[in-house]
Amino acid sequence: MDRSAASDIGDSGAEDADGGTVEQAKRVCLRLLGVRAYSRAELVQRLTTKGYAPEVSEQALDRLAEVGLVDDAAFAEQWVHSRHRFSGKGRQALARELRRKGVAQSDAAPALAAITAADEEARATELIHRKLRSLPRDLDRDRAFRRLAGMLARRGYAQHMIYRVVEAALAERDIPGDIAGYID
Repeated sequence: MDRSAASDIGDSGAEDADGGTVEQAKRVCLRLLGVRAYSRAELVQRLTTKGYAPEVSEQALDRLAEVGLVDDAAFAEQWVHSRHRFSGKGRQALARELRRKGVAQSDAAPALAAITAADEEARATELIHRKLRSLPRDLDRDRAFRRLAGMLARRGYAQHMIYRVVEAALAERDIPGDIAGYID
């Protein structure tokens, strides 16, 4: 038996002249999923880039979803947990990231709701204390406040939480002043 005949036996998907087979598309997805989790939209984009026809991509992804390998709700849950825990991202930034990855709001909302306000504030406080250790001791209060608040804002924390957490951390460090000058 020659190689082409052997490879045809494993391909149970219908072949599209320009778009590859469903089996080939599934193999591409499995290789990608072996590295990290992907949202369905990300996999569609990768398959499209590789030249697979939309129908072939959909069939392959439907089959992978049936067996639980492609699940946007599970992806969102994992993404939110890891990015909040290890990268210190706030809910706003995580919601933006999930939208960019093509995760539907209905799949993203439960994952984002898993991060409570107390969890978010505790993580923001950890980040502030770590950053405070690297700031010069003689840095004036205004500059310290701006650096700390900017760091949390870039990570997607809510403005009211930023002010509260930074103010508390600066007060602990005995840097006089209050946030009255920072609130509009």
